[in-house]
Amino acid sequence: MLRDKGDYGGGGWQEILEFPLQGRLQKPRRQGLTMVIDKGMGLAQVQDLLLVAAPYIDFIKLGFGTSVFYPADLLREKIGLVRSYGVDIFPGGTFLEVAVLQGKLELYLKTAREMGYTFVEVSDGTITMEPEVRRRAIHRALELGMGVICEVGKKDPGDRVEETAILEQIRRDLEDGAYKVIVEGRESGKGVVIYDDAGAIKWEELEAMAAGIERLEDIIWEAPLKQQQQELILRFGPNVNLGNVHPQDVLALEALRVGLRGDTLRAALRAAIS
Repeated sequence: MLRDKGDYGGGGWQEILEFPLQGRLQKPRRQGLTMVIDKGMGLAQVQDLLLVAAPYIDFIKLGFGTSVFYPADLLREKIGLVRSYGVDIFPGGTFLEVAVLQGKLELYLKTAREMGYTFVEVSDGTITMEPEVRRRAIHRALELGMGVICEVGKKDPGDRVEETAILEQIRRDLEDGAYKVIVEGRESGKGVVIYDDAGAIKWEELEAMAAGIERLEDIIWEAPLKQQQQELILRFGPNVNLGNVHPQDVLALEALRVGLRGDTLRAALRAAIS
């Protein structure tokens, strides 16, 4: 279902204004997803974020291994709070990588389910993970009733993975049951996969990767920087999946998606003239 001017809260503005960029999908949706990275927000911060922005957030990721630092009762409460607003939540992939290194994948997945996480992230951004281990992690999480989001690409620029290998991993992950596959962008958005050291998109690499993906709606592009978000929206449309969005940027990103910021408004004006 497409959003029109009446689908947002709007405080009365929806009665007089229409979005310059049309076609934004509303929740529940399978594309146009926004994944927020949470690096340690408290309950009050999460509550404030969800009160304002829950309609525009599809996933919250508790980044890296931060899950381990919450008292168990507080973590369950936080997860339950996020879920009560219709938002899915999962722990960062680095946490799972440590579990794999220590031979505790099964216990990790069962604990994630017991804590209330709705998804887990399966990645090998830092470690080397055998294909069978990755496949088992996906299948076991699904058996336990959780969704799976995989991630491709390495966190260290020195560990660059060839584009053909990334595309093949995306294909295998989706075949094995992953809901979406994240293209690594880190929290900085710099020096990995489709971004150069300054955070600019490497367009040749992006276009080559996009051309090799059967369904772009299966991909979440990590894009923590405003310029990255803007350019990916202009390239793929308002319903591109974006991840590692900082909590304070959720409404600003939504404004980009619908043409309520100058850069995407300019694009909408150009399209109307042409």
